[in-house]
Amino acid sequence: QILEEGITEAGSMASFTAAGTAYANHGVPMIPFFIYYSMFGFQRVGDLVWAFADARGKGFLMGGTAGRTTLAGEGLQHQDGHSPLLASTIPTCHTFDPAYAFELAVIIQDGIRRMYENNENLFYYITIYNEFYVQPPMPAGEGVREGILRGIYKYQNSSIGPAAVQLFGSGPILNEVLRAQQILADRYQIAADVWSVTSYNELRRDALQVERWNRMHPTEQPRQPFIAQALENHHGPIVAATDYMKI
Repeated sequence: QILEEGITEAGSMASFTAAGTAYANHGVPMIPFFIYYSMFGFQRVGDLVWAFADARGKGFLMGGTAGRTTLAGEGLQHQDGHSPLLASTIPTCHTFDPAYAFELAVIIQDGIRRMYENNENLFYYITIYNEFYVQPPMPAGEGVREGILRGIYKYQNSSIGPAAVQLFGSGPILNEVLRAQQILADRYQIAADVWSVTSYNELRRDALQVERWNRMHPTEQPRQPFIAQALENHHGPIVAATDYMKI
């Protein structure tokens, strides 16, 4: 079923809510995808998104032409530099900023599993773009899939030796980070690893949960957040680049 509702975020969000709560209201599990300009999502219908979460809605909010790079030509009104921050205020909203199609596939597949097989009370906000660039295969190696879902994984090792710098990138900006890795190697002989950060929100959520657990269990062996596990034995400063504001 495809609904093309035009420029009506509130009406479209109502349809998304009807479909996303049909599993509870009508015993009919539906998997809605609401695709819209990312700039005109949480900023315009944040209350309705919160109500959707409160009703234990399930589904995928797809923030199209996200970020501040893709639509620079259409003016500031279309440049979304903050939707992941707004999404972070909703406890059941899991937010991802994938760079490549294989990341998107892993996230959506696992989201369907969690929402409709495990019956977890959550939904997803995923940024999507229309930048033109090559879609590579998923890197081989252990921990890539887990890293995509938990928020970070190493995408590319340094080609000139042990890394002295760790470079983080998200969405289309990951391609610019890969260019930076090459420039550092060619011009300055500085070795850098490149990491794809699929979700700063998930990394933050995990770190806060670990911090709380450690405070609540002072006599237990302290737990370590996933970001610290991923970067263990990796040295040097971290430079992070995304299309979004930091906080």
